[in-house]
Amino acid sequence: MAVRQRQSERRRAFGRAVLLPAFLLVLCCRAAAERIRYAIPEELGRGSLVGPLARDLGLSPAELPARKLRLSAEKQYFTVSGESGNLYVSERLDREEMCGESASCSVSFEALVQNPLNVFHVEVAIQDVNDNAPRFVRHKFQLEINELTPPGARFYLGMAEDPDVGSNSLQGYELETNAYFEVEVKESQDGSKFAELVLRHALDRESEQSVRLVLTAVDGGDPPRSGTAQLCINVTDANDNPPVFAQDRYRASLREDAPPGSTVLNVSASDADAGTNARITYGFGETPAKVLQKFVVEAESGTIRLQEALDFEDTRGYTLLVEARDGGGLVAHCKVEVEVLDVNDNAPEITVTSVSSPVPEDAPAGTVVALLKVRDRDSGENGQVWCELSGEAPLSMVSSSVGSYKVVTASALDREQASEHRVTVVARDRGSPSLSSRASLVLEVSDVNDNAPVFEEAAYSAYVAENNAAGAPVVRVRARDADAGANGRVSYWLAGGSAGAAPYVSVEARSGAVYAQRSFDYEQCREFAVAVRAQDGGAPSRSSTATVRVFVLDRNDNAPRVLWPAAAAAGAGASGSGASSLPAAFEVVPRSAEAGYLVGKVVAVDADAGRNAWLSYELVQASEPALFRVGLHSGEVRTARAVSERDAAKQRVVAVVKDHGQPALSATATLHVVLAESLQEALPELSERAAGADSPAELQFYLVLALALLSALFLLSVALAVLARLRRAGPPAVLRCLGAQRFSVPGAAFPADFCEGTLPYSYNLCVAPARAVVEGAWLPPPLPSVPAEELLGAEPCGKPSPSSSAGAGEPPTDAPQVCKPSRSRCFL
Repeated sequence: MAVRQRQSERRRAFGRAVLLPAFLLVLCCRAAAERIRYAIPEELGRGSLVGPLARDLGLSPAELPARKLRLSAEKQYFTVSGESGNLYVSERLDREEMCGESASCSVSFEALVQNPLNVFHVEVAIQDVNDNAPRFVRHKFQLEINELTPPGARFYLGMAEDPDVGSNSLQGYELETNAYFEVEVKESQDGSKFAELVLRHALDRESEQSVRLVLTAVDGGDPPRSGTAQLCINVTDANDNPPVFAQDRYRASLREDAPPGSTVLNVSASDADAGTNARITYGFGETPAKVLQKFVVEAESGTIRLQEALDFEDTRGYTLLVEARDGGGLVAHCKVEVEVLDVNDNAPEITVTSVSSPVPEDAPAGTVVALLKVRDRDSGENGQVWCELSGEAPLSMVSSSVGSYKVVTASALDREQASEHRVTVVARDRGSPSLSSRASLVLEVSDVNDNAPVFEEAAYSAYVAENNAAGAPVVRVRARDADAGANGRVSYWLAGGSAGAAPYVSVEARSGAVYAQRSFDYEQCREFAVAVRAQDGGAPSRSSTATVRVFVLDRNDNAPRVLWPAAAAAGAGASGSGASSLPAAFEVVPRSAEAGYLVGKVVAVDADAGRNAWLSYELVQASEPALFRVGLHSGEVRTARAVSERDAAKQRVVAVVKDHGQPALSATATLHVVLAESLQEALPELSERAAGADSPAELQFYLVLALALLSALFLLSVALAVLARLRRAGPPAVLRCLGAQRFSVPGAAFPADFCEGTLPYSYNLCVAPARAVVEGAWLPPPLPSVPAEELLGAEPCGKPSPSSSAGAGEPPTDAPQVCKPSRSRCFL
């Protein structure tokens, strides 16, 4: 034994030296598209390297921060480095705990990457290490063997447990050297190895009543491991026949939803002995405690019953070792295999592994937006699951591997139509009845600048009255952008327009309000157009353009302008009164003209438009108001009656031209008319009129003021002279004059007009001819030659008719008549 222990220790030390590097070696291979496999030994320390996962996925270290490599698993046995992308062990790996008695053991999980979202399946195979020694369930076996038992008799000892698999599992049994017994290794149909004690030499109770031996179980590891149990054999008196089971192996099936107390099956054994040696009792032999919790056997009947609910997903089958013992201590064994039948009692489980939300709306069709994992713990058809998406959304589901699904975009997304999509993942199994489960998936769609601003109107029209204030609002344009955030924030500016229109208006960048930069003038610009561009804040930005047409409305801000005869009169007045000046405009009308004779036409224009430019003409002043009339709309000056000899040769007609604005504006036109049969006859009148041409308005004002002062002085002097004479002469001569006889001499006549050039203004003074003869104070001076210019410039006083001058007995004119001042002082 000592030699065997030393050899075992040497093999164990040699195995550690040889196998340790092999355990640290990682076997990495890529089996299929998007599937990576590694193999590592169990019991590696935490932080041990599994493999270069990022490199095997085709990712460089520079890509790792953006791709966000991570693992998805229900239980994280591994971790991935964010810097190098290597896969490391994060927890203790015990193959026996993870996979039990399964010959192969592996851990599968998904490696997820972002930008774009994708999933890779990784499988790590856990290789067995001989880290478990064989172990007997019972450390001590009690056997009673009759002394008459013949050599070759076999006694079942059970089997040892070794969680390891393969060559590291249980390989055989060894028995301590003795004179009576040896151990043989038997292999059952399921491959398990159990020990049988074989009697080689007859026992003699009288010489040895009990035998104590050590049973050793040995595995095939390098170095091998072993476990021991004590055999206590009592030699008894003869019991010739042991119990015999009807079958060496029993099989039964039981649904997992069978209630506790249900009968599994009955085992039966018989004994050829009689009496107490033939009385058989049943019980469980070397059976794990987990099995003993589930089943119970009735000692007398051999009926096996269920005492605790089964779960197919936990354990799919049980092996029971039942023994039958007779009254003499002989024991027989049989195996009972209980198969647990699956019932569709588990609904599919949906696990949302990853969701890439929000997703840009320009993501192409087929973009992975979510990863799902679906599992059904049932088996067969009860565990077969199919998934679908419920809900109206441009999404579809694609199976990537067994139990794993990808949710991808089925068509283009449009955030403006739907900013988020809500779908329900429905998983159903194929059991009867079918079970299902649901999971909600919400996918937000992020905005992309795929919409240009759109104006509410393609063209805007604004109407602004002229003479507006600078900065006055003109119109407000508005564009809407269906995008969100900065992509939907619209700003405005001018982007051209008609020639010269840019300085007229400006646009506020945020509100789109268009303001006038200056006052508009209808007469200079009646309409103009500008282009307003709306641009969003996206990158790259998008824009659109609208046309704003501004119509300037007319206001009555222009008075009518007289083209004729005002232009000629103004030219004459500006030239002064020199000898070389031309006479003012005049019209010659023959004295034989009848009513309706066209004298002239006032021509006027108005720079305004519409009603503001509709002109009408009226006669406001004339030397003979009844002689002329003016056409209301034509401006034609015509004679209202026939011209007579009594009409003065010089006529002045003043017409007003008015528009129809609110308020109305007007201008006046003066037309000079000479009544003569021909131009030669009118020349004297024209010469006199030219000399007395109107002076500028300012000079006229001062002259009128001087005339008023001179008139006041003249009247005061006359009053003082009359008072002084009355005081000297007694009765006033006026009374005597009043008492004188009135007469009218047939040859009397008005004295000729005369002018004195001492004053710039002259007066027309009319004196009665009788008074001039009686008093003798006014002698008719010689008649001077009066120029035609002064004749045209002087306004006629009231000229007496022939009948009034020739009539007898009419009273003379007592007081002088002061007429309207003119440029010359004329007396009649």
